[in-house]
Amino acid sequence: MHATLRGEMSESAVPAILVRYPVRPASEAWVLPEGPVPESTTHDAAVTRLVLLLEAWASHSRPSARIARNLAVRWLKDAPTLGIDPDVSVIEPAPPEAHLRSLRTWEPGHVPPELAFEVVSESHPYKDYATIQDRYAALGVHELVVFDPLLAGPAALGGPVRLQIWRRNDAGVLERVHFGDGAAFSEQLGAWLHPTSSTLEIADDREGRIRWQTGEERERTEKERERTEKERERAARLAAERRVAELEKRLSKG
Repeated sequence: MHATLRGEMSESAVPAILVRYPVRPASEAWVLPEGPVPESTTHDAAVTRLVLLLEAWASHSRPSARIARNLAVRWLKDAPTLGIDPDVSVIEPAPPEAHLRSLRTWEPGHVPPELAFEVVSESHPYKDYATIQDRYAALGVHELVVFDPLLAGPAALGGPVRLQIWRRNDAGVLERVHFGDGAAFSEQLGAWLHPTSSTLEIADDREGRIRWQTGEERERTEKERERTEKERERAARLAAERRVAELEKRLSKG
C-alpha cells in the first residue's frame, strides 16, 4: 500500500489531496532486467558521487551498513524474478555475505534497504515519477529519494522537479513528503539533500554550508589542514627566531 500527495508545490492553487490505495505486484512490469541498462554520463556521475559520499559517511558513522549500487533486491520468495535494483541503496545491518549477487529479504540476514536512491533516466522518466514507488512500498523501504538532475520527468505528473522524497509513515504507508527543487531533509541520513543540475549533494545544514565529502575529499582536506598547520608553525618559529635575533643584537650593542 502507498499514498500519493497531489499538489504539494506551494504555487499550486489546488489544495492537496491524499490518495491511498493498495497495489498488487505487476508481474510483467516488476520483473528484473537480465542485463544492465545503458545510462548517460550525467546519470552515472550522479550515482557514483552518491555512492562515494555514502561510503565515506558509513565508514565513520554507520560501520554496520552496506552501500550498494544497482543491487537486485527481491522480496517475494514465490516470485523471485520480481524485484527492483535501486541505483543506490543503504542496507543495515549489512548481509553476511561478502560477495552478494542479490538481496533476498526472505533469507536470514537479508533485510530491505532502509534508504534507496533513484536517479531519473532520460530513457524512462515516467517510471521514476509514477510507478517506482509502488515497488518500494511493497519492498518495505523506510525512505526513497528520487533525484532528477536534468529535469527529464513528465510535466503531466506535476513535474519535472529535481527532488522527491517518499517516507514510510507510522501507519506503514509510503508517502511523498517532498516534491520540489529545493533542499529537503532525509530522516534516514539525519542530513539535508541539496539537488543541483548534476549532483545530489548532502549537508549537515539546510543552507548547505557544511557539505559531506567523499573519502578522497576528506583525505585531501586533512592534508590541506596539516599543510596549513605546518606553515603556521613554521611562520611562528621564524617570527620567534627573529625576535630573539633582534634582542641579542640590542644586548650586544648595550
